[in-house]
Amino acid sequence: MKIIYNNGQSGDCPAELEQEVLRHSAAHIMAQAVKRLYPQAHFAYGPATEKGFYYDIDFGEEKISEEDLPAIEKEMQKIVKENLPFKVYPLSREEAVKLMEERGELYKVEHIGDLPEDSVLTFYQQGEYIDMCVGPHLTYTKALKAFKLTAISGAYWKNDQKNKMLTRINGVAFRTQEELAAYEERVKEAKARDHRRIGKEMMLFMTDDLVGKGLPMFLPKGYTIWQQLEDYIKAKERNLGYQHVMTPCVGTVDLYRTSGHWEHYKENMFPAMELEGESFVLRPMNCPHHMMIYANQLHSYRDLPIRIGEIAHDFRYEPSGTLKGIERGRHFCQNDAHLFVTPEQIKDEVSSVVDLIFDVYKDFGITDYRCVLSLRDPDDKVKYHQDDAMWEKAESALREVLTELGINFTEEIGEAAFYGPKLDVNVQPAVGAEYTLSTCQLDFCLPARFDLKYTDKDGSEKTPVVLHRAILGSLDRFMAYLIEETKGVFPVWLAPVQVKVLPVSEKSLDYATEVFRAIRKAGIRVELDERNEKIGYKIRSARQEDKVPYMLILGEKETAEGNISVRDRATDQTTVYSLDAFISKVTEEIANRVRG
Repeated sequence: MKIIYNNGQSGDCPAELEQEVLRHSAAHIMAQAVKRLYPQAHFAYGPATEKGFYYDIDFGEEKISEEDLPAIEKEMQKIVKENLPFKVYPLSREEAVKLMEERGELYKVEHIGDLPEDSVLTFYQQGEYIDMCVGPHLTYTKALKAFKLTAISGAYWKNDQKNKMLTRINGVAFRTQEELAAYEERVKEAKARDHRRIGKEMMLFMTDDLVGKGLPMFLPKGYTIWQQLEDYIKAKERNLGYQHVMTPCVGTVDLYRTSGHWEHYKENMFPAMELEGESFVLRPMNCPHHMMIYANQLHSYRDLPIRIGEIAHDFRYEPSGTLKGIERGRHFCQNDAHLFVTPEQIKDEVSSVVDLIFDVYKDFGITDYRCVLSLRDPDDKVKYHQDDAMWEKAESALREVLTELGINFTEEIGEAAFYGPKLDVNVQPAVGAEYTLSTCQLDFCLPARFDLKYTDKDGSEKTPVVLHRAILGSLDRFMAYLIEETKGVFPVWLAPVQVKVLPVSEKSLDYATEVFRAIRKAGIRVELDERNEKIGYKIRSARQEDKVPYMLILGEKETAEGNISVRDRATDQTTVYSLDAFISKVTEEIANRVRG
């Protein structure tokens, strides 16, 4: 594949640049197609990304939707067939501003004004379309073999909510049609696993703009799963000496000024509420509340470690474009805990947290993950608490502990919390990019800011160290992960409906009702399908829509013999059981949290 650089030279494309050049060139071709179809359109940014490309566009008064994408794609195909050459030329700042003003591209003019005075400004042209760009690009439009426009969303100019909302058109580009076909297959699989679709079909949760974007509501079946996860992790924590608390969903602005969150995290918080001369905010995290619980009484070194846990409701103002069902919302519930320890206890407590993480992952069959030591960026004077000695001490301590524990990890600069470094455990879901589920953060900062103390062996006052940790992360995100991994086919202990009783006809309804009541009395989540439908329809509904592990098919034979025919979701085989034997089987599977 030949490309043209911003110095006018052409040559073969290095392998590491190939995808970027394809995507970047596709963005220019898309912009040209848009300009042909919508002459009033003006262009902001149009970069290649890690996964594809996009262009932010001001369409003026005209509104476009995803239904308009095929027409833009068709025009792009025409431009590709025209085999237009990409030409490059430099302009002085004055010439560049004049050209963009003449073409009505005021966003480009503003962008030029943001660039350093000594910037080299180059422009690429294919046919009638001209765009300011550093390149490189394809030499001819015909070299773009495979592309697809994928979505439309909103994006603020310069990512600033004070600026105008533009229309972002996203797309992908590949070297061959075969690569595009493989991508479309992955998209199809992603849609099949999308927790938002499955959650709606299985009636697990819902959202409504009248309640608010990013504020999911769990329906009875979804909340059943949520409660099972809560009971599961709390039991494990109690066995490790955690004490659970409940704290308010709001706090004063002064609380967050003390913690440092107001300074470092204000943009991600909901606006303050003024009441009776005080300012309150919805809490974005729970550590300040837990610091105050620790400070509520005097502590000796004999009391430590103190492990405070909470399933806590938190609120963060996430941009609307980043919201994704219960995976990323503006309200979520963290499986949070704070461990107050002496410096000598850091290693053992981190080890215990890591063991708990991997124990949980084993229970859920999670094997595709990696550990990351997230460090601060020392050059970032805004994001991080400024105390070089504290950071060096904390990062060295956490690195040393992880190394001694034999944890394989990579290091990433700029991913720490503002108050300290952390271990992030990132999972790779069945579809999509990896994200963090579990985390363990080492903090010397907040205990000092809250002036926390304990009395040491020699009678002196010392400041404890705090470990912030979340094992399931948020219950919401963990549930989204499980939905997409299993496609909603939960193991028996998690399934919102574990057994469905399906009478074949009215003749077996009385017996089916007896069976239903006996199973419910045993503490098993069971439903009775009394609908006047054919048994085949009931079975398909229970298995495909509700994804129920066990379906009890009860007809005249079962009624007469006093037994039950059990259709197993996993094998699609039917087995005859006595009612007592079946209840015993299911109860044991629930107690042992069988994964199958």
